[in-house]
Amino acid sequence: MNPFQSAPHLVAACLLFAAAASSDGAPADKIFSGPQPGEKTTAFKALELRGSRAGQERDPIAEHKGASTVLVFVHGIERSMAPLLTVIDEYGKERAAKLKTEFVFLSADRLASQQKLPVVGGSLKLVAPISLSVDGAEGPGNYGLNKECLLTIVVAKENKVTANFALVQPGIADAPKVLAALAKVIGDENPPTAEALREKRGGGAAEMAKRGEAMKKRPADPNAPKVELPGAAPTDEKLIGLLRRFIQKSNDDATVDKVLAEVQDYIKGNDDLTKQTIKGWVRVLHIKYGTEYAQKSGQAMVDKLKK
Repeated sequence: MNPFQSAPHLVAACLLFAAAASSDGAPADKIFSGPQPGEKTTAFKALELRGSRAGQERDPIAEHKGASTVLVFVHGIERSMAPLLTVIDEYGKERAAKLKTEFVFLSADRLASQQKLPVVGGSLKLVAPISLSVDGAEGPGNYGLNKECLLTIVVAKENKVTANFALVQPGIADAPKVLAALAKVIGDENPPTAEALREKRGGGAAEMAKRGEAMKKRPADPNAPKVELPGAAPTDEKLIGLLRRFIQKSNDDATVDKVLAEVQDYIKGNDDLTKQTIKGWVRVLHIKYGTEYAQKSGQAMVDKLKK
């Protein structure tokens, strides 16, 4: 299945909860992907997907001539990634004179990706160049990219890597450390927060709240059926991220167990987080998100927490 198959619906899916997606919890063993700090960023070819140069091959490394650069290699799209991608893009847009931002997608299906990825870029409102690696799903051979990582972010200056983020399950929780690395490479002593950048892009919590208030002020349709969902979306950002990881249809049973274990460890002894967890899981279980195993395991956790 093409990893970008459902990408055009990405933005709508991101509005499931009134807060950002998050990806917490790293694997026990460190994951490596791409050149590491101190190593060189070498030339590679990518197919430009938008603008006047669409369809043309280019070498971002040669083009940028050693300028501070962030290369975002994208192995596949999941809705939880959207906030992180837009934060990186917004930061780069505001500092385009100092920082070059590149989104490089990796896919085995070149023709389908050429058609669909511009739609993805438009849905996410990405300003930075988006391109498709000519080397297929593996990406540039000399970069050693790991397909387990949905995102590999390489930050470099003078063609030398200053930071590397190999993200298996990327989300907004990764934004602070990525932004810190971007700020450091261009000498930005007062970088904005991820939330501030998301507000500018129209995806932050305040913007969501405004939309919610606007919806409340709209005159009610007397013929519209009333839908009242049980539970409530969490307000804690880490819980939101864990909940989004929990509902992924691609999860195997072990991944579901891992996420639920992280949840219980995170909320342990905290009454407020426990209440948020119960309400959040009650809602997604009611809507029947996630795998069949996730439904059963999630219900067991809720029952246990209620006691």
